[in-house]
Amino acid sequence: MTIEFQVEGMSCQHCVAAVTNAIREHDDTAQVQVDLATGRVAIESTQPAGTLKSAIDEAGYTVTGVISGPDR
Repeated sequence: MTIEFQVEGMSCQHCVAAVTNAIREHDDTAQVQVDLATGRVAIESTQPAGTLKSAIDEAGYTVTGVISGPDR
């Protein structure tokens, strides 16, 4: 499944690493693409969207919406 979130609070490569690592704690094979300019995080994962959203939230960032994916 691929899902794309709109995320607030990301501004640097440390943020990219933090979000990527948080997601990979739940799915170590997840493919994660972070676009700092738009605040979008695209994830290819077998985990439910809610789990991925929680991982981003727990890393200290705010998911403001689902752009595309099963919850859209």
